[in-house]
Amino acid sequence: MRLAEAPAGPVRALPFLNIAWQMRNARSPGLRNRVGITGCISLSVRESCKDRTLAGETPACDCACAVLMAPRCLRFVMLPPQPIRIERFTHEHQLAPLRAQWNALARGVAFRSYEWLESWWRTYGVGPNRQLCVLGAFGANGRLVGIAPWYLDATPLGGRVLRFLGSGEVCSDYMSVLCDVNQRDPVCASIVHWLSMDAEQPTSTRTGWNRLELDGVDAADETMARILDGMLAAGHLVSTRSRASCWRVHLPESWDAYLQQLSRSHRKQLRRLERNYFDSGRALLHLAGNERELGLGLEALVRLHQRRRTSLGERGAFASTRFIDFHAETAQRLLATGNLRLVWLELDGQIVAAEYQVLGDGVVYAYQSGIEPTALSHEPGRLITLASLQLAIAERRRAFDFLRGDEAYKAHWRAVPRPSEDVTILRDTRGARLRQNLSAAGHNLKSLLRAGLKRSGEIAGHGANASQPTAG
Repeated sequence: MRLAEAPAGPVRALPFLNIAWQMRNARSPGLRNRVGITGCISLSVRESCKDRTLAGETPACDCACAVLMAPRCLRFVMLPPQPIRIERFTHEHQLAPLRAQWNALARGVAFRSYEWLESWWRTYGVGPNRQLCVLGAFGANGRLVGIAPWYLDATPLGGRVLRFLGSGEVCSDYMSVLCDVNQRDPVCASIVHWLSMDAEQPTSTRTGWNRLELDGVDAADETMARILDGMLAAGHLVSTRSRASCWRVHLPESWDAYLQQLSRSHRKQLRRLERNYFDSGRALLHLAGNERELGLGLEALVRLHQRRRTSLGERGAFASTRFIDFHAETAQRLLATGNLRLVWLELDGQIVAAEYQVLGDGVVYAYQSGIEPTALSHEPGRLITLASLQLAIAERRRAFDFLRGDEAYKAHWRAVPRPSEDVTILRDTRGARLRQNLSAAGHNLKSLLRAGLKRSGEIAGHGANASQPTAG
């Protein structure tokens, strides 16, 4: 196949179907190396290389040669095989009419819900450098079939970066591009196409992004895998970095069946705690059922979390006023939709533990917790986890998720890791590469500092990991 006859300049569509090829770039060994695409491909060719690249010869430029293409000479852009309209939303009031459809696409993961992410934007989206950039994908009938819940963060040094709503100190896990599973391919293709066409100089209709930084992605997320493969095929640079896993317990039908999954020593410890604290009436678990009880539970959570973290020489999550403001609003909204459980544990009439749990699709997510430092001899972290697991099994929940953090105690509860990753996508420009190198250097420095802190003491996470000793 020769491209000498291809017209210079304009992009032409080639109806390739079920294309799969190997891509290798010697200067970017961290890139994904296999791409599978179904749909149409747009092809543009650098004039000096178009005669030789796909003829099996080495291209006439300095780009790294691929088996079938040179990424810096050719640009492949996925086009949807069926009509999908992408609309960019830049103001939160535009999103309110989409709330019900948005939550249907979130499929019960509260961190992806309209309530969680819209509250995050109103709390953290302030400032001249941030702009809402939510992409809505609409099918031929006008129905919402996909959402990319992003915002644009633009700074002179960092460039124009697209990130997930819910990022930063809120630590939202399982973030993703949301879509109807029956429309996954056309939605992903349309978003990739929109991004590829949008990666130009910013205008009133273009973001002019030069980097996507997407944190908290489930490594097994099929939708995100399609997005990443499509962006790579479109000529962008894609890298992933492993991060702390989320840990999930798959729950059986009964408490006794669950206990049989544990080690003999851990099973013995839990039965002792049941007898000494719950069966005796010394320990009581409370659930917030209305706004007044929610206020009491949140106050206890903030107090206990900060007391515990301070006792360890740490700042604590609730030292941030914006973090407190976000959860004061979001907790009320999730309670109203049935997606929040705030629990606290009384021991001999004193509150010694509290936990903020998020509910959805049969899963309990243990998001944030706190314990009374002076009550450690009673193991309040283990007690509240025991009671929460019993409650989840009684309600026939299918799983209990400790969320991110690779603390050893989670495996003792028979949780299994679900690998997570941070994703970076770059336009292939010199400036984008420079910014990425600076960002990577900063990340490596932070990792060294964290390693030093870990050697000197415990590092705070979220969920029960912040308050619980390792189980035997």
